[in-house]
Amino acid sequence: MIDFWHILILSLIQGLTEFLPVSSSAHLILVGLLGDWQDQGVLMDIAAHIGSLMAVMIYFRRDIFRLLCGKQNQLLIQLIIATLPIGVAGLLFAGVVSDMGRSMAVIALSSAVFGVLLWWSQRLAKQAELDNKTALLIGLAQCLALIPGASRSGVTLTAGMALGLNKTDAARFSFLLAIPTLLMAAAYAGLQWYQQPVTVDYSAVGSVIVLSFLSAWLVITVLMKFIERIDFVWFMAYRLLLAFLLLLVLI
Repeated sequence: MIDFWHILILSLIQGLTEFLPVSSSAHLILVGLLGDWQDQGVLMDIAAHIGSLMAVMIYFRRDIFRLLCGKQNQLLIQLIIATLPIGVAGLLFAGVVSDMGRSMAVIALSSAVFGVLLWWSQRLAKQAELDNKTALLIGLAQCLALIPGASRSGVTLTAGMALGLNKTDAARFSFLLAIPTLLMAAAYAGLQWYQQPVTVDYSAVGSVIVLSFLSAWLVITVLMKFIERIDFVWFMAYRLLLAFLLLLVLI
C-alpha cells in the first residue's frame, strides 16, 4: 500500500518536472532511491503520466481541435515526423534504459551535461520557421530523453532553440510533442501492468492523476506565459546542483 505522502510527492514530481527541463524520470527514480520507499509500481507511473497528459491536452485544446479538423495539417505532419524516432528507439532500447535507470551516476552525468546544453542553446534561439527537417531533428533529439536525467522537455527545448526557433515556438512544439510521447509511454506501461497485474488502489490512482494534472497544468501555464523572459541559466544551475548532490551520495 502506497501512503499519502508518497502519493503527494510522486504526483507533484511528475506534474512539475514533466514539462520543466529538469527530468521527471530522474526525480521519480530518486524518490525511491533517496526516500527509502518501495518502488511506486507501474500503475502509479501510468496514473502520473495520465495526469500530465490531461494537462497538456487541455491547455492546448484549441491546437488539438485544429489538428483534428485538418486546419493545421503541416503541424500534424511535423508532429508525426518528430514522434517516429522515439517510438522506434523506445522499442529497441527499453531494456537498456531500464538498466541505466538504476544508476545515480548516469542520472548525475546526464543532468549536468544536458543542463549546460540547455543554457547554451538559448543563445541560438532566433525566429526560424518550424519545417519538416527541424521537426525530424527535434524528434531525434527526443530519443536522448530515454537516458535518465536528460529530460524530454529539456532535450526538445534545447534542440528547438539550437535550430533557431524562438523560446515560445520551441516550447509549444515540445509540449505538443509530449502528447503522443506520453500516450506511448502510458501504453507501454499499461502493457507491462497487463502482463503482471496487481491489485488496484483506486483512491491512490485517482489522487495521483488529479495531483499530477494540477501541477502539470500550472507549470505549462507559467512557462508558456513567461518563457521569453526566463533565463535557462537557473535550470542549468539546478541541474548542476542535483548532479553534485547525487555524486555526494555515491561517494
